[in-house]
Amino acid sequence: MMPVIGWLFILGAIAMVVGSLLLLRDTANMQIPKDKLEKIRERKAEQEKEEKHNW
Repeated sequence: MMPVIGWLFILGAIAMVVGSLLLLRDTANMQIPKDKLEKIRERKAEQEKEEKHNW
């Protein structure tokens, strides 16, 4: 039989995993603002241009 502290560690680990999954689920539907999305696209285009230039 496992001591009480062992069960507490197991319950704590399970609670942390479940809490992390719930937090991940809640943040998965966040929308990126239009201005930031445009900056991301511009930066991506710059990087692709640099990569083509370096080849």
